[in-house]
Amino acid sequence: MKRRVFALALAALLLSGCAAKAPSGQALHRYEASFLTLFDTVTTIVGYAGTREDFERTAQAFHDGLLEYHQLFDIYHSYDGVNNLKTVNDSAGGAPVEVDRRIIELLLFCRELAELTAGKVDVTMGSVLELWHEARSEGVDDPEHAALPDRAALDAAAEHTGFDLLEIDEQASTVRLTDPLARLDVGAVAKGYAVEQVCRSAPAGLLVSVGGNVRATGPKPEGDAPWVVGVQKPDGEKQDYLHTLYVSDSSVVSSGDYQRYYTVDGVRYHHIIDPETLRPGTLWRAVTVVCPDSGLADGLSTALFLLPREEGEDLAQRCGAQAMWVAEDGTLSYTGDFLEAVRT
Repeated sequence: MKRRVFALALAALLLSGCAAKAPSGQALHRYEASFLTLFDTVTTIVGYAGTREDFERTAQAFHDGLLEYHQLFDIYHSYDGVNNLKTVNDSAGGAPVEVDRRIIELLLFCRELAELTAGKVDVTMGSVLELWHEARSEGVDDPEHAALPDRAALDAAAEHTGFDLLEIDEQASTVRLTDPLARLDVGAVAKGYAVEQVCRSAPAGLLVSVGGNVRATGPKPEGDAPWVVGVQKPDGEKQDYLHTLYVSDSSVVSSGDYQRYYTVDGVRYHHIIDPETLRPGTLWRAVTVVCPDSGLADGLSTALFLLPREEGEDLAQRCGAQAMWVAEDGTLSYTGDFLEAVRT
């Protein structure tokens, strides 16, 4: 028997009653499961089932599906019998690496996303992001000696980026970085993309959150009522929301300067790096995107965070997404239909 890796909370989180009825008349109860082992964040699944055991099976299946994507998309760890993105990075400049078809599909999606966002979301920026990751980790561990990455090193690393350095052979299912100093980093896309793929085969009526990337697989069975999702206020407490949104069969993803950052000489430097400036974006405090596809929402939240308002709105509309921007002074602005989803 597989060891269950999540902690299950029973009906303590009920906001609108402890039970519903399935079309068959069976009583359904609300359950929640969470686990900490994937994509370096907390995953939470909420849904309705006839028994705790039924829900545990659903949650375990979701975990197992997401685990496969976690291992395939990991750039930091190796796994027995798995050629993942770390394998591709470690083989840069060498022979092509045969990979699972799901890696091919992710990278093709990322290439399209880079074109769609005019390069604002570029997973070939790994050589640059690695320098920021190292500086942030050192700064968090030793705040008194926190420092920015060396500018010359950033400029040099940027010479080893671009999709022209990435060879994807769909027929052979191989990937190759032609430059030995090039690196892939799919952090702006991987969580949302993986969630979307697993949710497509998950039961209807679940609400899933992976590090704040939220995806509903359908409304609650209780009268087809929508789920309610909170959009966190930058620097606020966990339950301090800018808005709560109604969500039935779509995704809500936010990017912001308050999520992963460190401080140098009193200035906060976050993790969303603009490929043009090689520095953290400064236009917005946060951006929230609502659209059916969680992978697209994840990428768009990064792109819109780095784009001026008009360009971001145009991109969102072309993608069939709605968005909210939070300015430095706390002012909120929206695409035309975003407020239709607002509950409070």
